[in-house]
Amino acid sequence: MALLYKSTRGDKNYITASQAILKGIADDGGLYVPEAVPKIDFELSEILNMDYKALAYRVLRIVLDDFTEEELKACINGAYDEKFDTPLIAPLRETTDCGVLELFHGKTIAFKDMALSILPYLLKTSARKNGEDRQIVILTATSGDTGKAALEGFADVEGTGIIVFFPQDGVSDVQRKQMVTQEGKNTCVAGIHGNFDDCQTAVKKAFTDKALKEELAEKGYVFSSANSINIGRLAPQIVYYFYAYAQMVKAGRVNMGENINFVVPTGNFGNILAGYYAKNMGLPVDKLICASNENKVLYDFFNTGEYNADREFILTSSPSMDILISSNLERLLYHLSDAETVSGKMKQLTGQGSYSFSAKDKSFIGEYSTEAETFGIIKEVFEKEGYVLDTHTAVAYNSYKKYKAETGDETPTVVVSTASPFKFAKDVLAAIDEKYVGIDPFEAVRKLSEVSKASVPTPIKDIEKRPVLHNTCIEREEIEDFIKSKLK
Repeated sequence: MALLYKSTRGDKNYITASQAILKGIADDGGLYVPEAVPKIDFELSEILNMDYKALAYRVLRIVLDDFTEEELKACINGAYDEKFDTPLIAPLRETTDCGVLELFHGKTIAFKDMALSILPYLLKTSARKNGEDRQIVILTATSGDTGKAALEGFADVEGTGIIVFFPQDGVSDVQRKQMVTQEGKNTCVAGIHGNFDDCQTAVKKAFTDKALKEELAEKGYVFSSANSINIGRLAPQIVYYFYAYAQMVKAGRVNMGENINFVVPTGNFGNILAGYYAKNMGLPVDKLICASNENKVLYDFFNTGEYNADREFILTSSPSMDILISSNLERLLYHLSDAETVSGKMKQLTGQGSYSFSAKDKSFIGEYSTEAETFGIIKEVFEKEGYVLDTHTAVAYNSYKKYKAETGDETPTVVVSTASPFKFAKDVLAAIDEKYVGIDPFEAVRKLSEVSKASVPTPIKDIEKRPVLHNTCIEREEIEDFIKSKLK
Protein backbone atom coordinates (compact mmCIF):
# COMPACT_ATOMS: atom_id res chain seq x y z
CA MET A 1 0.00 0.00 0.00
CA ALA A 2 1.43 3.38 -1.02
CA LEU A 3 2.62 5.83 1.61
CA LEU A 4 0.69 9.07 1.21
CA TYR A 5 1.42 12.53 2.52
CA LYS A 6 -0.89 15.11 4.05
CA SER A 7 -0.78 18.63 5.43
CA THR A 8 -0.04 19.34 9.08
CA ARG A 9 -2.93 21.83 9.10
CA GLY A 10 -5.81 19.66 7.94
CA ASP A 11 -6.03 19.94 4.17
CA LYS A 12 -8.03 16.85 3.21
CA ASN A 13 -5.98 16.06 0.10
CA TYR A 14 -3.67 13.05 0.41
CA ILE A 15 -0.87 13.03 -2.16
CA THR A 16 2.12 10.90 -3.15
CA ALA A 17 5.71 11.65 -2.18
CA SER A 18 6.56 12.95 -5.65
CA GLN A 19 3.55 15.27 -5.59
CA ALA A 20 4.56 16.57 -2.15
CA ILE A 21 8.09 17.22 -3.41
CA LEU A 22 6.73 19.18 -6.37
CA LYS A 23 4.38 21.32 -4.27
CA GLY A 24 6.86 21.98 -1.46
CA ILE A 25 4.21 23.31 0.88
CA ALA A 26 0.47 22.54 1.20
CA ASP A 27 -2.18 24.95 -0.05
CA ASP A 28 -3.29 25.66 3.53
CA GLY A 29 0.23 26.67 4.54
CA GLY A 30 0.95 23.39 6.31
CA LEU A 31 3.91 21.09 5.76
CA TYR A 32 3.61 17.66 4.24
CA VAL A 33 4.08 14.67 6.56
CA PRO A 34 3.66 10.94 5.97
CA GLU A 35 0.25 9.70 7.09
CA ALA A 36 2.19 7.30 9.33
CA VAL A 37 5.95 7.00 9.82
CA PRO A 38 6.85 3.69 8.16
CA LYS A 39 9.14 1.05 9.68
CA ILE A 40 12.28 -0.22 7.98
CA ASP A 41 11.68 -3.41 6.03
CA PHE A 42 15.15 -4.90 6.53
CA GLU A 43 17.15 -6.27 9.43
CA LEU A 44 19.08 -3.48 11.13
CA SER A 45 22.29 -5.53 11.04
CA GLU A 46 22.22 -5.32 7.23
CA ILE A 47 23.33 -1.68 7.36
CA LEU A 48 26.83 -2.79 8.37
CA ASN A 49 27.41 -4.10 4.86
CA MET A 50 25.99 -1.13 2.95
CA ASP A 51 27.86 1.83 1.51
CA TYR A 52 26.12 5.21 1.59
CA LYS A 53 24.37 4.80 -1.76
CA ALA A 54 23.02 1.35 -0.92
CA LEU A 55 21.77 2.53 2.46
CA ALA A 56 20.17 5.61 0.90
CA TYR A 57 18.22 3.40 -1.47
CA ARG A 58 17.01 1.04 1.26
CA VAL A 59 15.79 3.95 3.42
CA LEU A 60 14.41 6.26 0.74
CA ARG A 61 12.46 3.58 -1.08
CA ILE A 62 10.35 3.30 2.09
CA VAL A 63 9.52 7.00 2.49
CA LEU A 64 9.46 7.92 -1.21
CA ASP A 65 7.70 4.78 -2.33
CA ASP A 66 6.09 6.07 -5.52
CA PHE A 67 9.55 6.31 -7.12
CA THR A 68 10.56 3.21 -9.06
CA GLU A 69 13.81 1.41 -8.24
CA GLU A 70 15.33 2.74 -11.45
CA GLU A 71 14.25 6.32 -10.72
CA LEU A 72 15.45 6.33 -7.13
CA LYS A 73 18.80 4.73 -7.86
CA ALA A 74 19.40 7.22 -10.67
CA CYS A 75 18.75 10.09 -8.23
CA ILE A 76 21.06 8.59 -5.61
CA ASN A 77 23.87 7.81 -8.04
CA GLY A 78 23.69 11.31 -9.47
CA ALA A 79 23.85 12.89 -6.02
CA TYR A 80 26.47 10.96 -4.07
CA ASP A 81 29.39 10.87 -6.47
CA GLU A 82 32.76 12.55 -6.86
CA LYS A 83 31.31 15.90 -5.80
CA PHE A 84 31.98 14.62 -2.27
CA ASP A 85 35.66 14.56 -1.31
CA THR A 86 35.44 11.17 0.41
CA PRO A 87 33.84 7.93 -0.79
CA LEU A 88 32.37 7.53 2.71
CA ILE A 89 30.20 10.62 2.00
CA ALA A 90 29.57 11.12 5.75
CA PRO A 91 32.50 9.80 7.81
CA LEU A 92 32.39 9.50 11.58
CA ARG A 93 35.31 11.10 13.44
CA GLU A 94 35.95 9.72 16.90
CA THR A 95 36.91 12.00 19.79
CA THR A 96 37.40 11.17 23.44
CA ASP A 97 33.92 12.41 24.31
CA CYS A 98 31.81 11.19 21.38
CA GLY A 99 31.59 10.52 17.69
CA VAL A 100 31.33 13.48 15.31
CA LEU A 101 29.41 12.79 12.11
CA GLU A 102 31.07 14.92 9.44
CA LEU A 103 28.43 16.11 6.99
CA PHE A 104 30.57 18.73 5.29
CA HIS A 105 32.38 16.84 2.56
CA GLY A 106 30.21 18.07 -0.33
CA LYS A 107 30.60 20.97 -2.75
CA THR A 108 29.56 23.71 -0.32
CA ILE A 109 31.24 22.16 2.76
CA ALA A 110 28.06 22.14 4.87
CA PHE A 111 25.53 19.50 5.90
CA LYS A 112 22.92 20.89 3.52
CA ASP A 113 24.82 19.18 0.68
CA MET A 114 23.65 15.82 2.00
CA ALA A 115 20.07 16.53 0.90
CA LEU A 116 20.47 19.30 -1.66
CA SER A 117 22.72 17.14 -3.82
CA ILE A 118 19.80 14.78 -4.42
CA LEU A 119 16.83 17.19 -4.34
CA PRO A 120 17.25 18.46 -7.93
CA TYR A 121 17.14 14.87 -9.16
CA LEU A 122 14.10 14.07 -7.03
CA LEU A 123 12.35 17.22 -8.21
CA LYS A 124 13.01 16.65 -11.90
CA THR A 125 11.88 13.04 -11.58
CA SER A 126 8.76 14.17 -9.72
CA ALA A 127 7.94 16.66 -12.46
CA ARG A 128 8.26 13.99 -15.13
CA LYS A 129 6.17 11.49 -13.14
CA ASN A 130 3.37 13.99 -12.69
CA GLY A 131 3.34 15.53 -16.14
CA GLU A 132 4.53 18.94 -14.92
CA ASP A 133 6.02 20.81 -17.89
CA ARG A 134 6.07 24.33 -16.47
CA GLN A 135 9.38 25.79 -15.32
CA ILE A 136 9.90 24.97 -11.65
CA VAL A 137 11.02 28.01 -9.65
CA ILE A 138 12.79 27.17 -6.41
CA LEU A 139 12.09 29.81 -3.77
CA THR A 140 14.49 29.52 -0.85
CA ALA A 141 15.17 31.43 2.34
CA THR A 142 18.54 30.74 3.90
CA SER A 143 20.31 31.42 7.16
CA GLY A 144 23.59 30.75 5.39
CA ASP A 145 24.12 27.19 4.16
CA THR A 146 20.89 26.13 2.44
CA GLY A 147 21.20 28.95 -0.08
CA LYS A 148 24.61 28.03 -1.45
CA ALA A 149 23.86 24.30 -1.42
CA ALA A 150 20.58 24.87 -3.27
CA LEU A 151 22.23 27.20 -5.77
CA GLU A 152 24.95 24.66 -6.40
CA GLY A 153 22.43 21.86 -6.82
CA PHE A 154 20.06 23.68 -9.18
CA ALA A 155 22.50 25.83 -11.18
CA ASP A 156 21.79 25.35 -14.89
CA VAL A 157 19.43 22.43 -14.25
CA GLU A 158 17.11 22.44 -17.25
CA GLY A 159 13.50 23.34 -16.51
CA THR A 160 14.28 25.04 -13.20
CA GLY A 161 15.12 28.47 -11.85
CA ILE A 162 16.20 29.34 -8.32
CA ILE A 163 15.78 32.51 -6.25
CA VAL A 164 17.54 32.68 -2.88
CA PHE A 165 16.98 35.26 -0.14
CA PHE A 166 19.41 35.68 2.76
CA PRO A 167 19.72 38.14 5.67
CA GLN A 168 22.30 40.65 4.45
CA ASP A 169 24.00 41.01 7.83
CA GLY A 170 23.13 37.58 9.22
CA VAL A 171 25.57 35.24 7.48
CA SER A 172 29.33 34.76 7.63
CA ASP A 173 31.61 36.50 5.13
CA VAL A 174 32.43 33.19 3.47
CA GLN A 175 28.76 32.17 3.31
CA ARG A 176 27.85 35.48 1.67
CA LYS A 177 30.71 35.26 -0.80
CA GLN A 178 29.73 31.71 -1.72
CA MET A 179 26.23 32.88 -2.66
CA VAL A 180 26.91 36.16 -4.41
CA THR A 181 29.58 34.60 -6.66
CA GLN A 182 27.30 31.74 -7.76
CA GLU A 183 27.34 31.06 -11.47
CA GLY A 184 24.40 29.72 -13.48
CA LYS A 185 21.99 31.36 -15.92
CA ASN A 186 18.99 30.28 -13.84
CA THR A 187 20.27 31.53 -10.46
CA CYS A 188 19.24 34.66 -8.59
CA VAL A 189 20.37 35.81 -5.13
CA ALA A 190 19.21 38.77 -3.04
CA GLY A 191 20.16 40.00 0.40
CA ILE A 192 17.37 41.19 2.69
CA HIS A 193 17.45 43.98 5.26
CA GLY A 194 16.20 41.80 8.11
CA ASN A 195 16.83 38.42 9.67
CA PHE A 196 16.26 34.85 8.52
CA ASP A 197 12.75 34.73 9.98
CA ASP A 198 11.83 37.69 7.76
CA CYS A 199 13.15 35.83 4.70
CA GLN A 200 11.42 32.59 5.64
CA THR A 201 8.07 34.24 6.42
CA ALA A 202 8.06 36.09 3.09
CA VAL A 203 8.90 32.94 1.13
CA LYS A 204 6.18 30.90 2.86
CA LYS A 205 3.72 33.72 2.18
CA ALA A 206 4.60 33.59 -1.52
CA PHE A 207 3.86 29.86 -1.58
CA THR A 208 0.35 30.40 -0.23
CA ASP A 209 -0.44 33.58 -2.21
CA LYS A 210 -3.07 32.26 -4.61
CA ALA A 211 -3.10 35.37 -6.80
CA LEU A 212 0.68 35.35 -7.16
CA LYS A 213 0.73 31.65 -8.04
CA GLU A 214 -2.03 32.10 -10.63
CA GLU A 215 -0.30 35.10 -12.18
CA LEU A 216 2.97 33.20 -12.53
CA ALA A 217 1.22 30.02 -13.70
CA GLU A 218 -0.09 31.97 -16.66
CA LYS A 219 3.52 32.77 -17.51
CA GLY A 220 4.52 29.10 -17.28
CA TYR A 221 6.03 28.96 -13.77
CA VAL A 222 5.30 26.85 -10.72
CA PHE A 223 6.87 27.23 -7.26
CA SER A 224 8.69 24.62 -5.23
CA SER A 225 11.11 24.84 -2.32
CA ALA A 226 14.61 23.71 -1.42
CA ASN A 227 14.14 24.51 2.27
CA SER A 228 13.50 21.68 4.69
CA ILE A 229 9.81 22.60 4.54
CA ASN A 230 10.00 20.41 1.39
CA ILE A 231 9.76 16.73 2.30
CA GLY A 232 12.20 16.03 -0.53
CA ARG A 233 14.82 17.97 1.41
CA LEU A 234 14.01 16.33 4.72
CA ALA A 235 13.72 12.66 3.70
CA PRO A 236 17.35 12.22 2.50
CA GLN A 237 18.58 13.47 5.87
CA ILE A 238 17.12 10.38 7.56
CA VAL A 239 19.76 8.27 5.83
CA TYR A 240 22.81 9.59 7.61
CA TYR A 241 21.42 8.76 11.04
CA PHE A 242 21.38 5.08 10.04
CA TYR A 243 24.85 5.51 8.52
CA ALA A 244 26.20 7.04 11.72
CA TYR A 245 24.82 4.15 13.73
CA ALA A 246 26.52 1.62 11.45
CA GLN A 247 29.84 3.42 11.89
CA MET A 248 29.43 3.51 15.67
CA VAL A 249 28.91 -0.27 15.67
CA LYS A 250 31.89 -0.85 13.39
CA ALA A 251 34.04 1.32 15.64
CA GLY A 252 33.09 -0.79 18.66
CA ARG A 253 31.45 2.10 20.48
CA VAL A 254 28.07 0.39 20.62
CA ASN A 255 26.74 -3.12 20.08
CA MET A 256 24.17 -3.72 17.34
CA GLY A 257 20.71 -3.05 18.75
CA GLU A 258 21.85 -0.85 21.64
CA ASN A 259 20.63 2.73 21.88
CA ILE A 260 22.71 5.77 21.08
CA ASN A 261 22.05 9.50 21.50
CA PHE A 262 22.37 12.20 18.86
CA VAL A 263 23.17 15.86 19.54
CA VAL A 264 22.08 18.17 16.76
CA PRO A 265 22.84 21.90 16.41
CA THR A 266 19.39 23.17 15.57
CA GLY A 267 17.81 26.18 13.90
CA ASN A 268 14.88 25.30 11.66
CA PHE A 269 14.42 21.87 13.30
CA GLY A 270 14.67 19.87 10.06
CA ASN A 271 17.95 18.09 10.77
CA ILE A 272 16.93 16.82 14.19
CA LEU A 273 13.44 15.93 12.95
CA ALA A 274 15.09 13.59 10.43
CA GLY A 275 16.67 11.87 13.44
CA TYR A 276 13.23 11.55 15.01
CA TYR A 277 11.93 9.91 11.84
CA ALA A 278 14.92 7.54 11.86
CA LYS A 279 14.11 6.59 15.45
CA ASN A 280 10.48 5.94 14.64
CA MET A 281 11.47 3.89 11.60
CA GLY A 282 13.41 1.54 13.83
CA LEU A 283 16.85 3.03 14.56
CA PRO A 284 17.85 2.44 18.22
CA VAL A 285 17.91 6.03 19.45
CA ASP A 286 17.30 7.09 23.03
CA LYS A 287 17.69 10.88 23.23
CA LEU A 288 17.77 13.56 20.56
CA ILE A 289 19.54 16.47 22.21
CA CYS A 290 18.42 19.70 20.57
CA ALA A 291 21.32 22.15 20.86
CA SER A 292 20.61 25.87 20.55
CA ASN A 293 22.81 28.95 20.58
CA GLU A 294 21.76 32.12 22.40
CA ASN A 295 18.61 32.26 20.26
CA LYS A 296 17.38 29.51 22.53
CA VAL A 297 13.70 29.41 21.64
CA LEU A 298 13.82 25.61 21.22
CA TYR A 299 15.69 25.11 24.49
CA ASP A 300 12.97 27.04 26.28
CA PHE A 301 10.25 25.11 24.47
CA PHE A 302 11.55 21.70 25.46
CA ASN A 303 12.11 22.80 29.04
CA THR A 304 8.94 24.81 29.65
CA GLY A 305 6.43 23.82 26.97
CA GLU A 306 6.16 27.41 25.76
CA TYR A 307 7.30 28.39 22.29
CA ASN A 308 7.93 32.13 22.38
CA ALA A 309 9.39 33.81 19.29
CA ASP A 310 8.57 37.27 20.63
CA ARG A 311 12.07 37.98 21.92
CA GLU A 312 15.28 39.71 20.96
CA PHE A 313 16.95 38.28 17.87
CA ILE A 314 20.67 37.76 18.54
CA LEU A 315 23.35 37.64 15.85
CA THR A 316 25.83 34.95 16.87
CA SER A 317 28.93 33.21 15.52
CA SER A 318 26.67 30.30 14.48
CA PRO A 319 24.40 32.18 12.04
CA SER A 320 22.73 29.11 10.53
CA MET A 321 21.09 28.64 13.93
CA ASP A 322 20.02 32.27 14.32
CA ILE A 323 16.34 31.43 13.92
CA LEU A 324 13.34 32.16 16.14
CA ILE A 325 10.62 30.49 14.05
CA SER A 326 11.61 26.85 13.56
CA SER A 327 9.36 25.70 10.73
CA ASN A 328 9.84 21.97 11.09
CA LEU A 329 8.72 21.96 14.70
CA GLU A 330 5.24 22.11 13.17
CA ARG A 331 5.75 18.59 11.85
CA LEU A 332 6.67 17.30 15.32
CA LEU A 333 3.60 18.95 16.83
CA TYR A 334 1.46 17.18 14.26
CA HIS A 335 2.94 13.78 15.05
CA LEU A 336 2.30 14.41 18.74
CA SER A 337 -1.23 15.79 18.34
CA ASP A 338 -3.44 16.46 15.30
CA ALA A 339 -4.03 18.90 12.46
CA GLU A 340 -6.61 20.96 14.36
CA THR A 341 -4.18 21.50 17.23
CA VAL A 342 -1.34 22.42 14.89
CA SER A 343 -3.47 24.87 12.92
CA GLY A 344 -4.47 26.60 16.15
CA LYS A 345 -0.90 26.79 17.44
CA MET A 346 0.38 28.25 14.16
CA LYS A 347 -2.34 30.92 14.24
CA GLN A 348 -1.27 31.78 17.80
CA LEU A 349 2.35 31.99 16.70
CA THR A 350 1.47 34.34 13.85
CA GLY A 351 -0.85 36.49 15.92
CA GLN A 352 0.74 36.47 19.36
CA GLY A 353 4.29 35.29 18.73
CA SER A 354 3.95 32.34 21.08
CA TYR A 355 2.01 29.22 22.04
CA SER A 356 2.10 26.47 24.65
CA PHE A 357 2.23 22.75 23.96
CA SER A 358 2.61 19.80 26.29
CA ALA A 359 4.68 17.10 24.56
CA LYS A 360 4.26 13.57 25.87
CA ASP A 361 7.11 12.20 23.76
CA LYS A 362 10.34 12.31 25.80
CA SER A 363 12.70 11.78 22.86
CA PHE A 364 13.90 15.39 22.90
CA ILE A 365 16.14 17.16 25.37
CA GLY A 366 16.85 20.88 25.06
CA GLU A 367 20.32 22.27 25.74
CA TYR A 368 22.07 25.45 24.71
CA SER A 369 25.49 27.09 24.66
CA THR A 370 26.46 30.71 25.11
CA GLU A 371 28.91 32.43 22.80
CA ALA A 372 31.61 32.18 25.46
CA GLU A 373 30.97 28.47 25.91
CA THR A 374 31.03 27.92 22.17
CA PHE A 375 34.42 29.63 21.81
CA GLY A 376 35.70 27.79 24.86
CA ILE A 377 34.86 24.33 23.55
CA ILE A 378 36.49 25.06 20.18
CA LYS A 379 39.72 25.89 21.99
CA GLU A 380 39.42 22.92 24.37
CA VAL A 381 38.78 20.31 21.69
CA PHE A 382 41.54 21.67 19.46
CA GLU A 383 44.08 21.61 22.28
CA LYS A 384 43.06 18.15 23.55
CA GLU A 385 42.21 16.38 20.31
CA GLY A 386 43.84 18.41 17.55
CA TYR A 387 40.37 18.55 16.01
CA VAL A 388 38.75 21.77 14.82
CA LEU A 389 35.01 22.31 15.31
CA ASP A 390 33.04 24.90 13.41
CA THR A 391 30.96 27.25 15.52
CA HIS A 392 27.67 25.35 15.04
CA THR A 393 29.15 21.94 15.79
CA ALA A 394 30.80 23.51 18.83
CA VAL A 395 27.37 24.57 20.13
CA ALA A 396 26.30 20.93 19.92
CA TYR A 397 29.53 19.54 21.37
CA ASN A 398 29.38 21.84 24.37
CA SER A 399 25.67 21.17 24.83
CA TYR A 400 26.44 17.46 24.96
CA LYS A 401 29.07 17.98 27.65
CA LYS A 402 26.60 20.06 29.68
CA TYR A 403 23.90 17.42 29.27
CA LYS A 404 26.25 14.63 30.34
CA ALA A 405 27.44 16.59 33.38
CA GLU A 406 23.85 17.31 34.40
CA THR A 407 22.48 13.80 33.89
CA GLY A 408 25.40 11.38 34.11
CA ASP A 409 24.05 9.72 30.94
CA GLU A 410 26.80 7.47 29.54
CA THR A 411 24.90 6.41 26.42
CA PRO A 412 27.25 6.43 23.40
CA THR A 413 26.64 9.66 21.54
CA VAL A 414 27.08 11.21 18.09
CA VAL A 415 27.34 14.95 17.53
CA VAL A 416 25.91 15.80 14.11
CA SER A 417 28.38 18.24 12.57
CA THR A 418 27.17 21.25 10.58
CA ALA A 419 30.00 22.62 8.47
CA SER A 420 33.69 22.77 7.80
CA PRO A 421 35.42 25.09 10.27
CA PHE A 422 36.92 26.91 7.29
CA LYS A 423 33.49 28.32 6.54
CA PHE A 424 33.65 30.21 9.85
CA ALA A 425 37.42 30.57 10.05
CA LYS A 426 37.44 34.08 11.51
CA ASP A 427 35.53 33.07 14.65
CA VAL A 428 37.15 29.64 14.90
CA LEU A 429 40.62 31.19 14.88
CA ALA A 430 39.63 33.79 17.46
CA ALA A 431 38.40 30.96 19.68
CA ILE A 432 41.65 29.03 19.33
CA ASP A 433 43.83 32.05 20.07
CA GLU A 434 42.70 35.58 21.01
CA LYS A 435 45.54 37.09 18.98
CA TYR A 436 43.48 36.40 15.87
CA VAL A 437 40.52 38.53 16.97
CA GLY A 438 39.70 40.97 14.18
CA ILE A 439 41.57 39.08 11.45
CA ASP A 440 40.33 39.54 7.88
CA PRO A 441 37.82 36.71 7.22
CA PHE A 442 39.56 35.49 4.07
CA GLU A 443 43.03 35.74 5.55
CA ALA A 444 41.59 33.69 8.42
CA VAL A 445 40.90 30.83 6.00
CA ARG A 446 44.58 30.65 5.06
CA LYS A 447 45.74 31.09 8.65
CA LEU A 448 43.43 28.34 9.92
CA SER A 449 45.01 26.02 7.39
CA GLU A 450 48.43 26.76 8.90
CA VAL A 451 47.26 26.41 12.49
CA SER A 452 45.27 23.22 11.96
CA LYS A 453 47.66 21.70 9.39
CA ALA A 454 44.67 20.98 7.16
CA SER A 455 44.24 22.04 3.54
CA VAL A 456 41.75 24.74 2.64
CA PRO A 457 38.73 22.97 1.11
CA THR A 458 38.72 23.35 -2.66
CA PRO A 459 35.23 24.94 -2.82
CA ILE A 460 36.40 28.06 -0.94
CA LYS A 461 40.04 28.28 -1.95
CA ASP A 462 40.75 31.88 -3.03
CA ILE A 463 37.01 32.59 -2.91
CA GLU A 464 37.59 36.28 -2.21
CA LYS A 465 39.00 36.65 -5.74
CA ARG A 466 35.84 35.42 -7.46
CA PRO A 467 33.67 38.09 -9.14
CA VAL A 468 30.42 39.13 -7.47
CA LEU A 469 27.54 38.19 -9.78
CA HIS A 470 24.61 39.02 -7.48
CA ASN A 471 24.67 42.35 -5.65
CA THR A 472 20.99 43.07 -4.94
CA CYS A 473 19.79 43.95 -1.44
CA ILE A 474 16.10 44.71 -0.85
CA GLU A 475 13.63 45.37 1.92
CA ARG A 476 11.60 42.39 3.12
CA GLU A 477 8.39 44.05 1.88
CA GLU A 478 9.83 44.02 -1.65
CA ILE A 479 10.28 40.25 -1.94
CA GLU A 480 7.07 39.56 -3.88
CA ASP A 481 7.74 42.34 -6.38
CA PHE A 482 11.31 41.10 -6.73
CA ILE A 483 10.09 37.60 -7.55
CA LYS A 484 7.71 38.98 -10.19
CA SER A 485 10.48 41.05 -11.73
CA LYS A 486 12.61 37.97 -12.22
CA LEU A 487 9.80 35.87 -13.70
CA LYS A 488 8.55 37.96 -16.59
